[in-house]
Amino acid sequence: MPGFMSERKRITGPNHCFSPLGEQVKLTHSKSNLHLTSQVADDFDSPLLPGLPDDVAMLCLALVPCSNFPSMGTVCKKWRSFIRSKDFITVRKLLGLLEEWLYILTMDAEGKQSQWEVLDRLGNKHRLLPLMPGPVKAGFGVVVVDGKLLVMAGYSATGGTDSASSDVYKYDSCLNSWSKLASMNVARYDFACAEVNGIVYAVGGYGMDGESLSSAEAYDPDTDKWTLIESLRRPRWGCFACGVDGKLYVMGGRSSFTIGNSRFVDVYHPDRQSWCQMKKNGCVMVTAHAVLGNKLFCMEWKNQRKLAIFNPEDNSWNMVPVPLTGSSSIGFRFGILDGKLLFFSLEQEPGYKTLIYDPDAAPGSEWQTSKIKPSGLCLCSVTIKA
Repeated sequence: MPGFMSERKRITGPNHCFSPLGEQVKLTHSKSNLHLTSQVADDFDSPLLPGLPDDVAMLCLALVPCSNFPSMGTVCKKWRSFIRSKDFITVRKLLGLLEEWLYILTMDAEGKQSQWEVLDRLGNKHRLLPLMPGPVKAGFGVVVVDGKLLVMAGYSATGGTDSASSDVYKYDSCLNSWSKLASMNVARYDFACAEVNGIVYAVGGYGMDGESLSSAEAYDPDTDKWTLIESLRRPRWGCFACGVDGKLYVMGGRSSFTIGNSRFVDVYHPDRQSWCQMKKNGCVMVTAHAVLGNKLFCMEWKNQRKLAIFNPEDNSWNMVPVPLTGSSSIGFRFGILDGKLLFFSLEQEPGYKTLIYDPDAAPGSEWQTSKIKPSGLCLCSVTIKA
């Protein structure tokens, strides 16, 4: 779980959320044309752009440079509703306009202040995010869905008392703002979370009274609603999750059914709405993980100079040595840019460079170095296309 340090304990980054869509847009794409049919809510009767059909107006708004999106959101409610909707991202994707941005939660050298920063594909700092609303937390979950950043649950210390949270916030990169979403059914921290086919899942963790949890729930962004799903067979905490090949994988952490760290891999099938256990063991004590293409990349605490790669097609693991080029550090956080895996060192070595692993490169040239790196210690990172 990501978190950051205060003078007293680990604390996490900002939280935010998004409101439900005020406007629904149907899009179809054929060889000959792009057709958009707008179904506008009753309270948005005026056209997006006077004198133009809404389908044409949507294309016009999507063509505006992304730096102007926050200003566009202040023009009128209808513009803001469209810009904040996933349909806006869909139109920009169809037009080939999506840009890739790296969002990194960083910690300063003193371990007292954390901040989300945004880097472009060249590693240039684009901006700092506004501070997340709500109390400072630790043990929260971070997921990207529909081009939006979700920060979920966690725990905070208010008045000297630790308290688990069920709050969920969403950050809209187009409007540069946070808002609150529907709360989770179960307050939790140190849990696993991931997005699969547009649905966000939260699994296990610790509960309100510090008890280990087996419960799981799913969030639908279209309805802004959390729904409890089938629970795990055993309580599990400190674990991580990923969405690969249309399924949810939960690995690592601890379980009340095992001594030490768990090697069990729990797999949830959304179409069957049920869990099963993978026969082959997974990674334990994972310090970094990321999904790239259709494979999972992990690094274990006990062996941080080797990259473990999981292929869901045959449930196999492959180990790749991590070269000493760029950094001799044994601790990393992962980032993803341009289809490549970035290794951000957890040690601020003088002159260190970020290692890059390209899984599609020719044998012998998979590893490179880059000057792309966060301004402080990387606590976690996600990639957003908007």
